[in-house]
Amino acid sequence: MAANNRRMSGKKGAQIGSGGKRRRGLEGKGPTPPAEARKGHVKNRLANAKAKQQARRPKARPGQRSTSELVVGRNPVYEALRDGVPASTLYVQQFIDNDERVRDALALAAERGGIHLMEAPRPELDRMTNGLNHQGLVLQVPPYEYAHAEDLTAAAYDAGQDPLIVLLDGVTDPRNLGAVVRSVSAFGGHGVVVPERRAAGMTAGAWKSSAGAAARTPVARATNLTRTLEAYKKEGVVVVGLAADGEADVTDLPALEGPVALVVGSEGKGLSRLVGETCDIRVRIPMPGGAESLNAGVAAGIVLYEAARRRA
Repeated sequence: MAANNRRMSGKKGAQIGSGGKRRRGLEGKGPTPPAEARKGHVKNRLANAKAKQQARRPKARPGQRSTSELVVGRNPVYEALRDGVPASTLYVQQFIDNDERVRDALALAAERGGIHLMEAPRPELDRMTNGLNHQGLVLQVPPYEYAHAEDLTAAAYDAGQDPLIVLLDGVTDPRNLGAVVRSVSAFGGHGVVVPERRAAGMTAGAWKSSAGAAARTPVARATNLTRTLEAYKKEGVVVVGLAADGEADVTDLPALEGPVALVVGSEGKGLSRLVGETCDIRVRIPMPGGAESLNAGVAAGIVLYEAARRRA
């Protein structure tokens, strides 16, 4: 009996069921995943490293935007609407004296369409304008969407044309920027580049000075003007700087017939040192009248005309 008990002691008693786990374990797990998805595989490690490297790169932006701007006062608002400055909202003070200028501004806003008319109490307009003398009219100009500098040359080449681009170095007057945009448009240029800092941007004043050309001619912003010029040079663009002591005369410059980036400095300081050193050639505009310098808008217009004449 004892022997029989010893034989029986090796047997297992009642067992709890597996709940189907063993049966599911026998089922197929689908196709084998690719090597890039298998943990530990060399291709998986390479794919992960590549993904991390791409994550470190800055993401492309559709275009930089400026901040919105307010035009205040009856005459400035009317002139901005008349000259085609982009606008999103016209704020009108409650119980305002309905004089001729106010009626004209309201009529222009209605005629252009797409401009919201908002009535607001005087304290609200005072707050919006930080206490400026708004005279009951405030026009909101939407943010300007800047292009990328590399897009200007790309657009020219795509059109089968040699790029003709103007870059402004230290120009802080928006009216000069608007005048340059107007000249670039008039003489077949492909755009304007301005630095992000210490430079004029596309404000309402620049829009007015461009006389509508800003709607047709892209303006780009560059984080670093020197690096932008170096990038243009790698694309085969000749960088021409305007300087009073330039080594060549603008009327004797065959380079204007090909891809050109024209750099214009401020009226007082001219080109900055690094930008001047980056230029392939510096040119001067002959002035028999003896003037010391020209403002950026006039100087750019003269050289753009010469370029257009040579390309005709």
